[in-house]
Amino acid sequence: MFTSILRRPMLPLLALPLLLAPVPLPAQTGGAPYSVDGRGFSRLQDAVDAIGEGEGTIRIAPGYHRDCAVQTAGRIAFVAAEPGRAIFDGVTCEGKAALVLRGDGARIDGIVFQNMRVPDGNGAGIRLETSDLDIVNAMFRDSEQGILTADDPEATLTIDRSTFSRLGRCDRGLSCAHSVYTGIYGRVAVTRSRFEKGSGGHYLKTRAAEVDVNDNSFDDTQGKATNYMIDLSSGSVGRISNNLFVQGRDKENYSAFIAVAAEERKNPSRGLVIEGNRASLPAGIDRRSVFVADWSGEALAIGANELGTGLTKFEKR
Repeated sequence: MFTSILRRPMLPLLALPLLLAPVPLPAQTGGAPYSVDGRGFSRLQDAVDAIGEGEGTIRIAPGYHRDCAVQTAGRIAFVAAEPGRAIFDGVTCEGKAALVLRGDGARIDGIVFQNMRVPDGNGAGIRLETSDLDIVNAMFRDSEQGILTADDPEATLTIDRSTFSRLGRCDRGLSCAHSVYTGIYGRVAVTRSRFEKGSGGHYLKTRAAEVDVNDNSFDDTQGKATNYMIDLSSGSVGRISNNLFVQGRDKENYSAFIAVAAEERKNPSRGLVIEGNRASLPAGIDRRSVFVADWSGEALAIGANELGTGLTKFEKR
C-alpha cells in the first residue's frame, strides 16, 4: 500500500521498549512537528489535507503532540521519525480519537497514543471507520480505549509488535470500552503484541469474520475489573495460536479466557483453530475458569494447549 519502510528488528515479546524511551521535549521545539515530502506543517490536519486524495507519508517529530486529525481520503502513513518518541497526548477530534480514519487506507508506525477520554467513554488513540489499517510498533496506554472501529466487511486491520496498557472501562452507566474493539471487519490480525494492566472491559473484542491472533501475550495480573481476554462476540473463523494468557485476580468476569459468539452467531465459527497457547492463573489464586467458552454450537478445532491448574479446556454455553 505504501512505499516500504526500512524493517526494524523485532522487539522481544515481553519487553516494553516504548515505556522505557527517554522523555522527549515538547514537539514544537526545533522545527515543524509534521512533514510531508520535506514540507513542514504546524498542524497535523494540515499535513493530512496536503496529501488529500493522493498517497503519502507524514513524518512526526519526537515530542508530545496535543493535536489530532481526521483523514477522509487518500492513503496515508503516519510514521514517527523516532519510534516510541512521537506521543499523541489527550487531544481528540470529533469527540472520538487522536486519529479518525475514513480514507482509502492508513498505516501507523512507531507512534504512542495516551490519555484519550471523551464524554461517551470511548476515547481512543485510533477510530477506524473504513478501509484497511496496518499498525506496527505502536503503543496505546492510559485511555478509555486503544482502537475502536466501525464496520467494513471488505477491509483488514493488522496489528504487529504493539503494546496495549491500562485501557478499557465499564462505568458511569455507559457501554464498556476495551483495549481493542472492532466492528464487523473482514479480517483482524494481531501478532507479536502485548496486552496488559486492563482497567475494564475485554482486552481484544472483535466481530471480525476472520481472525489471526498469534504470538501475543495477554498479561492480566495487574488488571482491574477486566473481562475476557479475547471476545469473538459474533463468532469467527481463523486461528488463535501460540499466545500466552495469564488471568489476574481482579476480574469483573473470570468465567473464561476466550469467548466465542457470546453475543450473537452472525459469523460462522466452524473450524476456528485454537492451539499452541499457554494459559494459567497466578500463584495463590484458587478458583476455576474455562479456557474456551462457546456459544456458537459449531465444531471448533481446539488442539493442544498448555493449561494451568484450575483451567478446563472447553465449555459449551
